[in-house]
Amino acid sequence: MELKELEQYQRHHENFEIRVIAHAGSRYYQVMLEPEDGATQALTRRGKPMLFRSLDDVYGELKQAGIHRAYLVQQVANDEIVGHDPHYHDPLLSRMPLVF
Repeated sequence: MELKELEQYQRHHENFEIRVIAHAGSRYYQVMLEPEDGATQALTRRGKPMLFRSLDDVYGELKQAGIHRAYLVQQVANDEIVGHDPHYHDPLLSRMPLVF
């Protein structure tokens, strides 16, 4: 989903979650949109996934799209290596709320 599409999406929908994914062993962050139907989409630019070097960069882009809340999620290295689907809701403490 492009940044402009995210901006329009958030105007018309209320039940969605923005996740800032921090991959273990990486310095980059990726932003994901998860609507209530569960069809997760990555934030893209010109068709390629956007990767951010800092949380400040994430905040700037999301604020520009009108987003003011998100969850920081650490993807565990073990899940990446073994190939398990990440379970961000179990436990709930694995998600840290971000307000900007």
